[in-house]
Amino acid sequence: MIQKKKDIIKSLAIHNKDVGSTEIQIGLLTDKISKLSQHFKNAKKDKHSSVGLAKSVNKRKKLLIYLKKKNSDSYKKVIKQLNLRK
Repeated sequence: MIQKKKDIIKSLAIHNKDVGSTEIQIGLLTDKISKLSQHFKNAKKDKHSSVGLAKSVNKRKKLLIYLKKKNSDSYKKVIKQLNLRK
């Protein structure tokens, strides 16, 4: 889990010490969303986690909109690297 997080940070980092840029936040949220989606295949009635999933999806959507306005080249790179639909 920690290694996967480090790999995401390393692949999306803008510079060496970058750990909190918009690109990295989107990558980490994407990982969290995929884990929660897998969780719901087993636990369909888990309503508390579904609230967390909805919040994560909305936050990622807002960050993607922000990144598209701020830096469209970086937006395209993140979309392609994370295989997101848009």
